[in-house]
Amino acid sequence: MIYEFKSEDAERFADHVGIRARVKGDELIFSSCPYCRSTTKSKEKFAINLKTGKFQCFRASCGMKGNMITLSKDFDFQLSEEVDRYFNRNNWNGRFRKFKETHKASTDKAVEYMKNRGISEAVCREYEITSKEGQPDVLVFPFYNEHGELKFIKYRNTNYQKGITKGSKEWCESDCMPILFGMKQCQDEKQLIITEGQIDSLSVIESGFKNAVSVPTGAQGSTWVPHCYDWVNKFEEIVIFGDCEKGKITLVEMIQSRFSNKKIRVVRIEDYHGYKDANEILQNLGASAITAAINNAQVILSERVIDMASVEYRNFDEIPRIPTGFAQLDKLLKGGFMFGTVVLLTGKRGNGKSTVGSQFVCEALKAGYNAFMYSGELPNFWVKEWIDVQLYGKQRLTKSEIERCEMLYRERLYLYNNDIIETDEMDDLLKITADTIIKRDIKFVVLDNLMTALESDYNETLYRKQSNFVGQLAKLAKALQVVIVLIAHPRKTSNTSRYEFDNDDVSGSADITNRVDTVINYERPKNAESDNQRILNVTKNRLWGYTGQFDVWYSDESRRTSEDQNDFFKNYLGEKEDIWQQDTDLNDIPF
Repeated sequence: MIYEFKSEDAERFADHVGIRARVKGDELIFSSCPYCRSTTKSKEKFAINLKTGKFQCFRASCGMKGNMITLSKDFDFQLSEEVDRYFNRNNWNGRFRKFKETHKASTDKAVEYMKNRGISEAVCREYEITSKEGQPDVLVFPFYNEHGELKFIKYRNTNYQKGITKGSKEWCESDCMPILFGMKQCQDEKQLIITEGQIDSLSVIESGFKNAVSVPTGAQGSTWVPHCYDWVNKFEEIVIFGDCEKGKITLVEMIQSRFSNKKIRVVRIEDYHGYKDANEILQNLGASAITAAINNAQVILSERVIDMASVEYRNFDEIPRIPTGFAQLDKLLKGGFMFGTVVLLTGKRGNGKSTVGSQFVCEALKAGYNAFMYSGELPNFWVKEWIDVQLYGKQRLTKSEIERCEMLYRERLYLYNNDIIETDEMDDLLKITADTIIKRDIKFVVLDNLMTALESDYNETLYRKQSNFVGQLAKLAKALQVVIVLIAHPRKTSNTSRYEFDNDDVSGSADITNRVDTVINYERPKNAESDNQRILNVTKNRLWGYTGQFDVWYSDESRRTSEDQNDFFKNYLGEKEDIWQQDTDLNDIPF
């Protein structure tokens, strides 16, 4: 395809036309239609689907529909250089050089060189391979379009020696329109074979195939696509015969992404027989090896599609879990937090959800796993003090007691350094989290609280960034097989007259709860029997489907939550804990 939709292009378009827009589900809703500029009170005036790029005006008298290409043309909105080239926006293609109609017979020097490469004189003359005037060792490859118009000229120094010869091995005329070599000679629209080099496409022709072309500027160059897009799409199938380099075939990713609607086959690596390209195969194994390679080429699917039989079988019971410290929660989750999952922990302010999050860290350490923490609200020393109290089970720790805690988590528990100010903390946090997981064998991550920046102001751009960030976390958890707990406040607009928590109550993007595997709400019940009563409520359990809630109790002195209101013993330090002090005058929970 000439253009592949990106959600950020829809956001850029909103800025381009100067219309406010907000994300709602899978759509970007505009406050007015850029076509009719409706100012009615309808909530949904104009929307762009953030998955497909299609748009629609909901006003009956307008009803405009289309896609991002339509908007690009109608509002002079730039999507990409390829789109500009394809539609010739602002006479983009007018700057290309025009050549006089000229056809030259192949020179003897060119024929002699190509013969040594296995290419016959007849093929040389059909494709007008010549030597540059005054430079017999420089081959000239003329690129004609399907109408026989010369659009591009490429040169090749046949005496080039890397590190010795000055200049380049290959180059082209300036200001040429990049197209495929061999378009004029193609005879039907059934099968098109695309190679990287011109001598490779001629090797395919020499082996008896009718339609073989090659790209103008190497495997990474795609400037030819807009000028050849419609022509290539006329063929029933494409066979990619790129160079075999480091166990991969060149051209595959580029052509597959641009022509995803076509049937595409790729020459198998084993059919290169250790050689680099089509010409080496022709010279060493003959035309029959070229024929076999093309006939055996395999159909490729999208990289997002794999053969089910190739998927490695994994027994869910054998995937490691990190115990939560709550028997009933472990039962719902079938053993605890499973590696490769993202958990969203939420609850009203002051009820202690962050405290439960850090208690999960204690449980991970107790189970022998390394952990990483981020706090968007507390300074480093406060996070340390909080978890030390939880590990020991009492407050006002002595120096020796703090040292016992440090012995447990030294080089096992890591904290994001809040003393360093970053301009884009979300992007920085994602990179640092991934880096720390890999370098320190982290298995449990707690991120608290990513939504802080939105507590007092609605910011649509940041909401979208949050949704993308949580999506990246989900990929990170699965790729590195870790557990990530994300702590978030509920919305300020949540219905405070009820206890029943709903996943849509979570602050930030409404898409966040859709992207995580488990949602747990921790709150003080409305009609609590005592001040320290709490409820753990699992409202989403993607893996097993089981949801439910159960009573727990919170201890101010130990900052621990327990299923037994009379027993808060946890044995995190591997020995019997000291008797807790009972005379501590505590303030309210700060988070």
